[in-house]
Amino acid sequence: MPRGTVTAPDGLLLIDKPSGLTSHDVVAMTRRLAATRKVGHAGTLDPMATGLLIIGLGRATRLLTYLVGADKTYTATLRLGQETVTDDAEGEVTARHGCTPQEDLPARLDAALARLTGDLMQVPSAVSAVKVDGVRAYARVRGGQDVALAARPVTVHALTRAGGPRPSTAPDGTDVVDIDLCVCCSSGTYVRALARDLGRALGCGAHLTVLRRTAVGPFDVGEALTLKAAARQVEAGADAEPPSGLRTMSLSAVARRCFPAVALDEDEARALAYGQVLGEDVAARAVTPERAVVPKERRPDGALRARPVLAGFAPDGEVVALLTTGKGRTRPVLVLAPAMGPGHADTQPTAGEPGDLGEP
Repeated sequence: MPRGTVTAPDGLLLIDKPSGLTSHDVVAMTRRLAATRKVGHAGTLDPMATGLLIIGLGRATRLLTYLVGADKTYTATLRLGQETVTDDAEGEVTARHGCTPQEDLPARLDAALARLTGDLMQVPSAVSAVKVDGVRAYARVRGGQDVALAARPVTVHALTRAGGPRPSTAPDGTDVVDIDLCVCCSSGTYVRALARDLGRALGCGAHLTVLRRTAVGPFDVGEALTLKAAARQVEAGADAEPPSGLRTMSLSAVARRCFPAVALDEDEARALAYGQVLGEDVAARAVTPERAVVPKERRPDGALRARPVLAGFAPDGEVVALLTTGKGRTRPVLVLAPAMGPGHADTQPTAGEPGDLGEP
């Protein structure tokens, strides 16, 4: 990766992650391309997986908390007939039941997929990033420990067959069947665990062989840059006059796409920039985008709880703050205005490591 000669502006970068890299690898590469250390991501992709990874730079790292809970869309390929320790193709095969494309298989598949759609209690894969007593589950498994994770509520909005069943033969000679799926789900849903549970429902075992994230909330992988394209952009910017850096989606553009927008007058914008509160009636002016993101937080019982926010915009169209309403007032939860004098209140703490947000 070339090192950027100009620090990239605060904002989001949409990256189409290749297979074989961790999400943290992409963050490290982006730090070099963007010539800044303040970089994070909004939701982990496994090394095997490809597709949309949302990267925040500069002040946009503080927005990531509000994007992690967005719904995700994936395409996936599952292999019926074998189970693995990781529930995907990277793990050791632990059971070889075999599977053949019998005449009734499509109907049984569709019935099982229907049962895995809707509000579910899902047990995450043992090698997931869920923390057990402060340690990632996958680290405990790699250390030889047995890990039993508690089920937690998730929502699978859609789980449909996109291709197959296709008969195949695994490298060890086992007869298997491959199927392609489209998955739209809530944050925190493990597609590997869906593959595992589908295999158990069919009685033949299954694991994930291909996973691609195609959308996160209102962002689509078709908008994303490959790492090579981002590198070419930095190289071209270095030769420009004046030099330019990696191009990002501005904070204002992100906020307008993701959250209900409130147009503020000068006095309201100034008050919010200093952390002051306004009347609850301000929220009545909000205009909601077509694919708005409703931020969520996970409660102690594992359930996700909605944390609706609005975005307040100054008369010049620049975002001032993210807002919440209640108890007769509208208050800022995250001030984004770049220039704030003494006394401003930013009630959203910055994560110690913005690239480690913990949700898939």
